[in-house]
Amino acid sequence: MKTYKKLKFVELRELGFWDTKRYLNISDKKFKNNITLSDVLIPYKKKISKREMIEKKYAIISKINFGGELFLRDLNDIENYKGDIYLVPDNSIIYSKINVKHGCIFYNDKGNTPFGVSSEYPIFTFDNTIVSGKFLQKLLRTQEFKKLLDTKATGISKARVKQADFLATRVPLPPLSEQETIVKNYYDKITQATTYEQQAETLEKNIETYLFESLGIEQKTEQKTKKKGLQFVEFGNLEKWGIDFILSTENIKHLFTMYKISDLCKISSGGTPSRGRKEYFEGSIPWIKTGELNDTIIYDTEEKITEEAIKNSSAKLYKKDSLVIAMYGATIGKTAKLGIEATTNQACAVLFDINTNLIEIDFLWEYLQSQTKRLKKMAYGSAQPNLNAKIISNYNIPIPPKETQQAIITQIDTYKNEIKILRERATLLKQQAEQEFEQTIFS
Repeated sequence: MKTYKKLKFVELRELGFWDTKRYLNISDKKFKNNITLSDVLIPYKKKISKREMIEKKYAIISKINFGGELFLRDLNDIENYKGDIYLVPDNSIIYSKINVKHGCIFYNDKGNTPFGVSSEYPIFTFDNTIVSGKFLQKLLRTQEFKKLLDTKATGISKARVKQADFLATRVPLPPLSEQETIVKNYYDKITQATTYEQQAETLEKNIETYLFESLGIEQKTEQKTKKKGLQFVEFGNLEKWGIDFILSTENIKHLFTMYKISDLCKISSGGTPSRGRKEYFEGSIPWIKTGELNDTIIYDTEEKITEEAIKNSSAKLYKKDSLVIAMYGATIGKTAKLGIEATTNQACAVLFDINTNLIEIDFLWEYLQSQTKRLKKMAYGSAQPNLNAKIISNYNIPIPPKETQQAIITQIDTYKNEIKILRERATLLKQQAEQEFEQTIFS
């Protein structure tokens, strides 16, 4: 077809609606083995009663996420469910009308337990001698297919892709044997990537085990810390009422002298300049929020403030190599090390002017990272549990000789480098799997 800069020709069979969005992204390239989804997908709509759902222990869908994973509601939720329920049998495909353009498509594999959905999830069966279910789900979740579906969504507040539009979409479908080969190659890489991720998780656990063994710390399980009857706690340790706090501050066995964090450094926090003064956030001084704390070195921040903002707030500029701990919020107990001079908000505790004659900064940092769970247990408050500067100041840390600290740092660095390599391999394999699948199908 001849191309024109200002004219776009659309085949009559494609012209289902007067909506330019649908036709702007239509490619002139024709897929190899081109079919319409209605050629292979058979709509399936079978109502099922609550009683039958309960008797057969079938759950109701909660959602399909953007990764194509299915989440089901608790079985006890069936009684309170309002509306019609439709059965999703095994060996069937469903999609979310609202979020299908984001990849919310699920294949209920052969032999899987059926479940229930609302009318917001169209259901389809298909002939296994023509189509591989795993191939189909993967095909329908490709970036190319998402672009096609985005042009078919209708509505304003919650745009949906109707079943008729979904079925009218044209896609490439190679022969079954080729589908199975493509799927195998894809999942071979995904399986290997998962293996690398599992190996990385094992190494992460090994870091904590190695650190505690090196310090002679005896890890108490939750069962061991639970005691029947009365438990006496020294008055000086009773900073607040809370059984979790009392249990989490029990003495632990160790090989080396324990120091409070306040014996090792100075501790302070930060502040938030007035949001009413937009110019305060148009500077060049890094300003850290707790969401940016992820046990990594910080070299840059999302927001930056001015010197005037520091003068007119409780924000303070901290030196490079200071350590930061989140005192509340979703990242409570998480840490970071400053790779630059920076300020923080009030939800961050900052450890600075660290006594390097007594403790290596990286040893202190590694130990704090191992204490995230205990620090979370020590947080208190009903609406939003918090740590505070006093809790952190009084937190005990075992301090071995400097040469032992350095040996621990070196070994943990080795572990972390191995973890980084494994995660990079996993990420690369996943990217390769996605790229190869799409290139094979849409080339």
